[in-house]
Amino acid sequence: MHSLLANTFGGLSVHYYFRQFLFGLGLSVCLYFLVTRASGEVVPLFAVLFFVINTLLYPYARFVYEQIVGYIMGDNVFFLPLIIMLPVKFFTILMCWSWAVFIAPFGLAYLYFYHR
Repeated sequence: MHSLLANTFGGLSVHYYFRQFLFGLGLSVCLYFLVTRASGEVVPLFAVLFFVINTLLYPYARFVYEQIVGYIMGDNVFFLPLIIMLPVKFFTILMCWSWAVFIAPFGLAYLYFYHR
């Protein structure tokens, strides 16, 4: 059981996980405050649980996204204006965070088989 957890959840480097975790945490905090300020009501427990799970799984979902993009793009590098790149980057972060529950299992399975 320990090797299963170490090979999957411990498969990413601490630096990578922490960096991506902070992006996910920032996004979830912003969304939380948007929801509470817009409605003025308390956020349901289900929504808070959704935010927490997506934030914890976001680094693995982002890992899957970066692996797929890396495979498709190869070693090519594109130079784009910041005004174009920032919205695209934010959109990809938002999509990976929103779908983290569904995307992260693929990353965890990949990490398990890779580190086995």
